[in-house]
Amino acid sequence: MTEQPLAKASSTPSEQRADVIVVGAGPAGSTTAYHLARAGLDVLLLEKTAFPREKVCGDGLTPRATKQLVGMGIDVSEEAGWLRNKGLRIIGGGHRLQLEWPELASYPNYGLVRRRDDFDELLARQAEKAGARLYERCNVGEPILDERTNRIVGVHAKTGPEKAPATFHAPLVVAADGNSTRLSLKMGLHRRDDRPMGVAVRTYFTSPRHDDDYLESWLELWDRRGAEDRLLPGYGWIFGMGDGCSNVGLGVLNSSSSFKDLDWREVLKTWCASMPEEWGYTPENMTGPIRGAALPMAFNRQPHYTRGLLLVGDAGGLVNPFNGEGIPYAMESGQAAAEVIVQAHARQSPAQRELALRGYPKVLKETYGGYYSLGRAFVKLIGNPKVMKLAAERGLSHPLLMRFTLKMLANLTDPNGGDSMDRIINGLSKVAPRA
Repeated sequence: MTEQPLAKASSTPSEQRADVIVVGAGPAGSTTAYHLARAGLDVLLLEKTAFPREKVCGDGLTPRATKQLVGMGIDVSEEAGWLRNKGLRIIGGGHRLQLEWPELASYPNYGLVRRRDDFDELLARQAEKAGARLYERCNVGEPILDERTNRIVGVHAKTGPEKAPATFHAPLVVAADGNSTRLSLKMGLHRRDDRPMGVAVRTYFTSPRHDDDYLESWLELWDRRGAEDRLLPGYGWIFGMGDGCSNVGLGVLNSSSSFKDLDWREVLKTWCASMPEEWGYTPENMTGPIRGAALPMAFNRQPHYTRGLLLVGDAGGLVNPFNGEGIPYAMESGQAAAEVIVQAHARQSPAQRELALRGYPKVLKETYGGYYSLGRAFVKLIGNPKVMKLAAERGLSHPLLMRFTLKMLANLTDPNGGDSMDRIINGLSKVAPRA
């Protein structure tokens, strides 16, 4: 980082300067920008599309994400358009189990549902209100590197409908540009093949089940192409949106031999066709196309800081390998990155600032490393269809075991104290490798 004072923002749209550039205004980027701006830093938030814009997601938020929204000052009341949920309903192996979110000091006891096009814009506007400068239709291409230090000191972009060239300068850049994260790739940070990946596909149906106050997870997805049906490592979901529609989708892990061969849209269609007709999950009730997206899991791109670039959210592979949940980890990593940047910004020398910035990957590993290692082992385990079948058939018959599983999969424990389940999960996470 330069010791020279930063220039004020140029009035010319083709060139801007700031303390920090955040590339991508999804949950990770907007959260990062919000916390940076709240701390008084000059932040540029660059979003390649224009709001509102669609993102592939289940639209269901657990209490972990709810906590982040509350912390950003978002109004999460029903009057503000949020649908609250009480917990998770799990279906599989001939069983149906309804579990409420745990009562914890660290997290609220309810989750939320909201469409991603609306959700992402709410967060971006909240970052704007805090003082971040949001540029929509700003497609970032190449990083600008300092020839002497090889550090990133800005980005080149195309702006507006006319794709006018623009440059943005800052001593720090945050990559919040999702799984594809072109900026990270340009900086030489490639995906790790030894980390799990998933795929999610979903669509919307008009349905009488639209106001369900539980998130619903189905543990049995079948590959029926061969002589013998095979259970796939993943789950289907049904989330009521509260607006007359249900979000219906599935998430599958690459630990199955079927992963590369299956047409996941067809798997979703087959699964929907097996449901009761009165639920309305039929082609004529579909309100949009089936869309898919990758789920980068368990730190599948590292390091999370290098040469002036910090990775947050999907760009750093922060999706939970246990349940495919990404939004809370995107927001939490954004807050963590912002806190590190604020502290680095206050240091008096380049060496001191660099020392602070190198603490960011350590924060992530301390927070998630052990838990994600357990998740990687879990992914390998359920990649065996026999194990998956046994878990679906036997596990759901034990409510106490499933309450433990809910806490484990959703990463909902009190870090200090809590009950015996919390202590077991926290203990396992502490002793697991933090890779």
